[in-house]
Amino acid sequence: MLREDLPKIITDTLPGPKAQAIIDRRAKAVPNAIRCGYPVVMDHAEGAMIEDVDGNKFLDWIGGVGVLNIGHCHPEVVEAVKAQADKYFHGMFNVVTHEGYVELAEKLASIAPVKGEHAKAYFTNSGAEADENAVKIAKAFTKRPNIIVFSGAFHGRTLLTMSMTSKKAYAVGMGPFPDGIFRAQFPYYYRNPAGMPADKACDYYLDSIKAVFEQCAPADTIAAIVVEPLQGEGGFIPAPIEWIKAVRQICDDNGIMLVADEVQSGFCRTGRMFATEYWKEAGVEPDIIATAKSIAAGVPLSAIIARDEIMDAPAPGTIGGTFGGNALACAASLKTIEVMERDNLAGRSLEIGEKVTKRYNEMKEKYECVGDVRGLGGMIGIEFVKDKESKEPDAALTSAIINECAANGLLVEGAGTYNNVIRFLAPLVMTDEQLEAGLDIFEAAVAKCAN
Repeated sequence: MLREDLPKIITDTLPGPKAQAIIDRRAKAVPNAIRCGYPVVMDHAEGAMIEDVDGNKFLDWIGGVGVLNIGHCHPEVVEAVKAQADKYFHGMFNVVTHEGYVELAEKLASIAPVKGEHAKAYFTNSGAEADENAVKIAKAFTKRPNIIVFSGAFHGRTLLTMSMTSKKAYAVGMGPFPDGIFRAQFPYYYRNPAGMPADKACDYYLDSIKAVFEQCAPADTIAAIVVEPLQGEGGFIPAPIEWIKAVRQICDDNGIMLVADEVQSGFCRTGRMFATEYWKEAGVEPDIIATAKSIAAGVPLSAIIARDEIMDAPAPGTIGGTFGGNALACAASLKTIEVMERDNLAGRSLEIGEKVTKRYNEMKEKYECVGDVRGLGGMIGIEFVKDKESKEPDAALTSAIINECAANGLLVEGAGTYNNVIRFLAPLVMTDEQLEAGLDIFEAAVAKCAN
């Protein structure tokens, strides 16, 4: 059964002949800007494994970029979607009510750690839409025009979220951009300014928020501060709890909404159903959560969750959309959450994360090129540098490691402001044998490429 198999390459070349033919067709039919550097054409997939059209088997540590925490084609989710398909595919929620949407909104409102006594939720299709709608909700509630985002942030590819995103390689030739978006420094402790004492770092990054108030837009014009609890594209950098507590206080003091972008960090990825549960355990909560990716095991869906008074602020007709909360997606999400809770995938994420972090830290001791290891639960980043003293990013080495892993049946993906981080986003249903096989392939790739 593929679900329990180990990676195995059987073709003499990658891509294999059948895969190459389809990749050639892709080049003629699909824009080049939708880049893909992996030699894989999927035939079928189960759990953490992909089998390509040539019979090669790959261990998937990308998971659709964090979409498949519950794994490929979970049989219970497949059956839930099939059962819903026998009833109806779609009914626009602005026109007709379907119970799956209501039930899922009730469920998310009951488990999301947002500030307030009672919450509401609604649905869009992608992470970018969730982030954009979270900003719309914050502006409607506060009646303010501006937002603060951070260095290293990634929020999407719509015009607004592309503008919110820090890395402008994702926005080449796409301007002009909306105004009212101001950027502060995210606490990237590994790359603190040279000579900065550790006990001064938090204040340094908080001062950059206060500088926005002074130099860009007064605090009473800011609708929201938008934070990833653990930056994804920025390099898998966790937001320090002491910093989050202080940001929450800044928001409370100035009537600003704290928005948590949990698009990538939600649904058991970090060892909690939501990464912001760590915030709640520390005594602070976001006002609004935007989430997506693993919410529905690969069916397009995203959610925005906040307390009633915030959610009821927008004028009628300003939120919603044709496919938001599609019936098939809601059925998939309800079953996904049920399985995650029943099978304790948050606990499994902690187990996996502990093993991966231990192995990565052993590599850090062994290899000069491993600069930092960080993360929460099963969401882990490993940063590659030319040497530990200079911390100079090594994007070329990172790319070589990714390619070497793929050549041996392991799919991993890069990240980071400097393209020198490899992120661990493996399905949480991966077996222990698959995890060990993947770690062996990964370390062999590091050893080979570093020499």
